[in-house]
Amino acid sequence: PRASRTVPFVAKTLGSPIAKAAARIMAGETVEAAFADYGGKPDPRALKHIAVKESVFPFARFPGVDTLLGPEMRSTGEVMGLDTTYPMAFAKAQLGAGTDLPRKGTVFFSMKGDDKERVLDSARALAEAGFRVLATGGTCRYFQEHGVAAERINKVLQGRPHIEDAIKNRQVQLVFNTTAGQKAVSDSKSLRRAALMMKVPYFTTVNGINSATRAVLALREGDIAVKPLQDYFAE
Repeated sequence: PRASRTVPFVAKTLGSPIAKAAARIMAGETVEAAFADYGGKPDPRALKHIAVKESVFPFARFPGVDTLLGPEMRSTGEVMGLDTTYPMAFAKAQLGAGTDLPRKGTVFFSMKGDDKERVLDSARALAEAGFRVLATGGTCRYFQEHGVAAERINKVLQGRPHIEDAIKNRQVQLVFNTTAGQKAVSDSKSLRRAALMMKVPYFTTVNGINSATRAVLALREGDIAVKPLQDYFAE
């Protein structure tokens, strides 16, 4: 991780100026002495809150650019979500980055290979929460075989009506899509772009999909609570 962004994030999470302490340690002080003026060495295990960091990307300002991430640096900043539970901290981080997760509506799934099994519980949980589940052929079939009420919808290359039309017509509120292989990545570019332009939350990893699902379910149970950073360490 980049120290210029990660160190301030960790310092805020711990409530301790770890950069100052690190400078004193490099100057020869012991760890205990370096942290003595800052309330002692912080213990992450003692924290009662969870922090989630999310990157901010400028994709909407560049028409035609693909939103799929790679090894190069593409983010223009980062935000932080804090809460006492991981799902709500994740939801706050998404909101800070400009992604407002839906509480209801239609969710679209298109999963590669073994990813179908890894997101099955998320699909089931969203369906049981009242979401309409749309999925492409193989994913839809897998969900139906495992008891999830899913409806099939065409990929863009399979002809209309297809998923891109549904997104542009505001019929989909959440998009989950994992791909494998250069052709699949290329074929789904227009889908990613449509979701971006229509401001539909879009997740492309299993971890992101399952975390987003937990966050959506948490948001359905209660509103986001906001309080100053200092209050997390006063409790």
